[in-house]
Amino acid sequence: MKELAALWLEEAKKNKVLPLVDLGVHAIHELEFHAAPPAAGRYVYYPGTTEVSEAIAARTLGSSFKILAEVEFTAGTQGIICSQGSRFGGYALFVKDGRLTFVYNFLGVPPEQRLATDAPKPGKHIVGVEFAKESISKNLECLGKMTLYVDDKLVDSGRFRIQTGHYALCGEGLCIGYDSGDAVSAEYKGKFPFSGGRIIKVIYDVAKDVYVDVERQLAAALARD
Repeated sequence: MKELAALWLEEAKKNKVLPLVDLGVHAIHELEFHAAPPAAGRYVYYPGTTEVSEAIAARTLGSSFKILAEVEFTAGTQGIICSQGSRFGGYALFVKDGRLTFVYNFLGVPPEQRLATDAPKPGKHIVGVEFAKESISKNLECLGKMTLYVDDKLVDSGRFRIQTGHYALCGEGLCIGYDSGDAVSAEYKGKFPFSGGRIIKVIYDVAKDVYVDVERQLAAALARD
């Protein structure tokens, strides 16, 4: 074993792979590019656009947030209002079989976290969710309360855990009116595009209580030097 270790180290020096960076996934994420959020913490998205990369999209990882969609409903409304991620982690707000549903898929670990209510009556409505962050667990889970709203009425709520790292390693960014790839929820298939109504806009409000681990940030900074 010592001979193999010495041989590996010799080859590593020869091929200029030292120093090794052993930071773990969370610290590697800190090394990546992330666009600074707007001062107000508010993003506005519209249907008919391509997916928004996670690096520049509204960050709903490890922090409190609100997602509010202005939607014109009909009796035949179906499909995704907004989504991000995949079966390995993400969220989706959608209408199916007369029900408005919000699903948060935590790293693909069952069961899916779910809030639901009857779809609104035909006409324009504001629908969406609010997550109030309360704590970060020792396993880096962000814990808090998720609430589903229709207009100004609270229609469902529950305890949720949300991710503090990536939703996806590549692709599957934030989408309005469809799911871009692998379905976030087992409740629908494929892109499940929105139909039978109109999405006017979707507003994200992101709080400043995002999880920050100072020691990990320092380690990431040192790794860049």
